[in-house]
Amino acid sequence: MDWFATRLLSWFDHHGRRDLPWQIDVNPYRVWVSETMLQQTQVTTVIPYFERFMTSFPTVAELAVASRDEVLHHWTGLGYYARARNLHKAAQTVASEKGGVFPSTLADLQGLPGIGRSTAAAILSISQGGRAPILDGNVKRVLARFHAVAGYPGDAAPQRLLWKHAESHTPAKRVAHYTQAIMDLGATLCTRTQPRCGVCPVAARCLARQRQETNRYPERKPQKEKPVRAVRFFLFTTPDDGCLLEQRPPNGIWGGLWTPPERAADAEIMSVCREFGVDPGNIEESYAGDVFRHTFTHFLLDIEPVYIHLAYAPCAVRDDDRLRWYHPDRQEVIGLSAPAVKLLANIQEYALS
Repeated sequence: MDWFATRLLSWFDHHGRRDLPWQIDVNPYRVWVSETMLQQTQVTTVIPYFERFMTSFPTVAELAVASRDEVLHHWTGLGYYARARNLHKAAQTVASEKGGVFPSTLADLQGLPGIGRSTAAAILSISQGGRAPILDGNVKRVLARFHAVAGYPGDAAPQRLLWKHAESHTPAKRVAHYTQAIMDLGATLCTRTQPRCGVCPVAARCLARQRQETNRYPERKPQKEKPVRAVRFFLFTTPDDGCLLEQRPPNGIWGGLWTPPERAADAEIMSVCREFGVDPGNIEESYAGDVFRHTFTHFLLDIEPVYIHLAYAPCAVRDDDRLRWYHPDRQEVIGLSAPAVKLLANIQEYALS
């Protein structure tokens, strides 16, 4: 076993995390769900989501038969909703085509929706002890510093080199512990800012530390100015505190989630009212709220809420299964976008004021 792995495993035996929810009753399903949730999301944020998810869908079979709304409801607020949609699709594939049993090879695992090379390796190594190197965000940071790998890790050449280093350090024995150890090291000591090099088990041979350049590695992605889009969200509300929601298309931004109807920034109130069969005499009050900004990975979205309080719910909405009257106080099980959650909370505050 090489020096890096030996030192890391010795550190893990004394300091590794062993009480995270997904480290209990370890199996491929629990590892898969946790690794999917942990993509671009911190452990402290994931823990309550994981626990609720496991309570509702304790097995892959139960996840497979759940409705999309149920799954997205449990993901509301966690972001990157494509993860939830892929999780659901992959569960259905495992249940229907694999007899409910997860594949035992990297290639077969990667054949499931949403499972990339690193996630497949984590499932295989942590739940089955198979030798498979991982390269998630924490591991990239550790290896980029230890080996002083230049370039943004998301680019092809640096990523190939990082995979080579990951392969060289992954031991043949205690693979599950090693995998958890290197993730723990990145999460607790080799952090993005202010790494705790003084207590790091591999600091003695870390090139970034020797060069006093830990802040340089890994190199950040070249920043581009994000474009800004503007839209209007129309919040039709009824006297019984119902709010009209529209389901998004299955793919794309907020795919499958429910939001107040989104229209162009210059959409006029009466035009949208006609679209939903709202008679002008039904409108008790209408006004525009304060614009707020929602940040996506590749662009910024400026949202102007338009509140339209109705005397009664128009019948036309009942004939379209993409539309529904949602009552926040009834705890209905649907997936909501983050802006929808915020706007619905604002409506409730308005109703109580």
